[in-house]
Amino acid sequence: MTRLTTCPDAQSVAERAAAHVERALAHAREQRGVAHLALSGGTTPGLTYELLGADPAATAGTHVWFADERCVAPENEESNYRLARETLLDPAGIDGARVHRMPGELGPSAGAESYELELLATLGEEPALPVLDLIVLGIGPDGHVASLFPGARTLDEDKDALCHGVTDSPKPPPERITLSLAMLHTARECLLLATGTSKADAVDAMLAEPSRHVPASLLRRERLTVIVDDAAAPPRT
Repeated sequence: MTRLTTCPDAQSVAERAAAHVERALAHAREQRGVAHLALSGGTTPGLTYELLGADPAATAGTHVWFADERCVAPENEESNYRLARETLLDPAGIDGARVHRMPGELGPSAGAESYELELLATLGEEPALPVLDLIVLGIGPDGHVASLFPGARTLDEDKDALCHGVTDSPKPPPERITLSLAMLHTARECLLLATGTSKADAVDAMLAEPSRHVPASLLRRERLTVIVDDAAAPPRT
């Protein structure tokens, strides 16, 4: 069962999300001595990262990964890594050795292959898929998560793949790297954040029947926590 929380506004969503991330990371460190957190881009997650960045203790002992990345240089204003660095990584003083950046500048294919190798080297080896403790996700108005878009071939590709190179994103830039749906399924938890009226229909569709036309609806419901503001809340809530 998906855990859905509605907050009054975007700031309240960020505060609730930051507290949730902090608890999840603390639990992972208590259980396994280390935590593995994956980040997404976007304005809503960015507010959460700012709150976490102001409290270095919240991410102590945490390895930081990424759910997806645009195939741009890390200093490009469209880079998810740059957003994370400016809002969380630098403010919290997270050791660069614990930050696992998707190498978007390598391009979709080589970048995805490189990231798969890094995931396997750090989190485990085949045949078991590496397990991330928490993946923070946004949701697009079309229902996409990470860079898994409606009806895309990446939703049907090798179920054992860790990453995909994307060459035909409907949103610019067209070339991206994304964690696979299998990796999202394997994570101990996904935390999805949404704010604003433009996300209301997508959130409603996500909570309906699973559909390839709404990739967010394919997430594992029993491992999914959703935090939205009133504007993005589905009608039935």
